[in-house]
Formats: sequence, structure tokens, C-alpha cells
Amino acid sequence: MIGNLNHVAIAVPDLEAAIATYRDTLGANVGAPQDEPDHGVTVVFITLPNTKIELLYPLGENSPITGFLAKNPSGGIHHICYEVDDIEAARDKMLASGARVLGDIKTGAHGKPVLFLHPKDFTGTLVELEQI
Repeated sequence: MIGNLNHVAIAVPDLEAAIATYRDTLGANVGAPQDEPDHGVTVVFITLPNTKIELLYPLGENSPITGFLAKNPSGGIHHICYEVDDIEAARDKMLASGARVLGDIKTGAHGKPVLFLHPKDFTGTLVELEQI
């Protein structure tokens, strides 16, 4: 059911420093910051030859990233995102198998439908599914 790894998301306490590390130290192709108010984050995508890295920074007081950074002040991997052909079919399969879907299908940073799966059902990893 899952396809390619779309991206690995990393929560960061200092977005500019993280951008500089990826751009200047690692020589990566770093995109422009993009606010995603529906998700409470500012994102920056780093394009690699085989996938992307998504830097996540809190946007607003109710950002889910604020709580993550409170527990992980240096930042860290927040979630991984896999591609699926049909987000509704993927949701239905997850629910039928007993996996917990967090919230409703939303539009993600790439303008495509996404949903999140509970980390307790996936070896402690928050999983995002994105329809391609």
C-alpha cells in the first residue's frame, strides 16, 4: 500500500540556524519558509536526490511542535511521510486493521491530502500518509 518515502520531518528550535546548517554546511538545496496555519507550523523543504527533509518550526501558540520541542529542546525527528495512491482507501485500510488515525484528512504543505497515524501503532513513530 505505501509507496515512496516522501520526507522525514525534523522539528527545530531555531529555523534560521537549521536552514544555514543544511544549506551552508551540507550544501543542500533549501526551499523558502512556508507558513502552514492549518497545521500550526512553518515548514522548509530540503530537496535531496531521493527524498526530502522537512524542517518544522512552531507557528502560533497552539502549534503541536511547541509541545514536541518542550520535550526535545534540541529538536529531532518528528515524523516520516509515505506516499499513497488513494488517501481515503489508505485511511479505511488503517482503520480496518485497528490503527488509529489522528484527525481528519487535511491538505498538507504540498497541497495534497494527508493524514497522520498514531505513533503507538507504528513502533513509536508518527507516520504521515500523503496522496500522490
